[in-house]
Amino acid sequence: MNETSSLDDGQAMRLALEQARACMEAGDVPVGAVVVREGEVLAAAGNARERLGDPTAHAEMLAVREASRVTGSWRLDGCTLVVTLEPCAMCAGAIVLARIARLVVGASDPKAGFAGSLGDLVRDPRLNHRVELTSGVLADECGHVLRTFFRSRRTTGEGPDQSAG
Repeated sequence: MNETSSLDDGQAMRLALEQARACMEAGDVPVGAVVVREGEVLAAAGNARERLGDPTAHAEMLAVREASRVTGSWRLDGCTLVVTLEPCAMCAGAIVLARIARLVVGASDPKAGFAGSLGDLVRDPRLNHRVELTSGVLADECGHVLRTFFRSRRTTGEGPDQSAG
């Protein structure tokens, strides 16, 4: 998809933010995700629940599915998932099951996050795989995108969907 030998967490998060901003046009909550391995972006996605009419079409799920397709394997060993909002329980479970090595999170999600907020599924010692976690990368910018979206929805009378997904 995109090859950059020195792609750092901030650069990858900026790519995820581009995905988040792009999915707003369809009325989806602006969350973006990017899967990176050895400096190569394998997959990038934004939330698409509204566009696809699919409750599982969270940015993380779509990016993980695409990365698996690209690599030809469900095991995403050595991959880093970069996401603008802390994953929910569904996405955290998928991250563990895909054997993703590292998770980089922008904004925390105190209402639905399962990578440290409500729970910590990605690092649960009872599971057979634990994910290295880095939180707070470009957190202010990631949070700003979400706040702007929900503020806009309230002023247009569209009412916010409480789960960011």
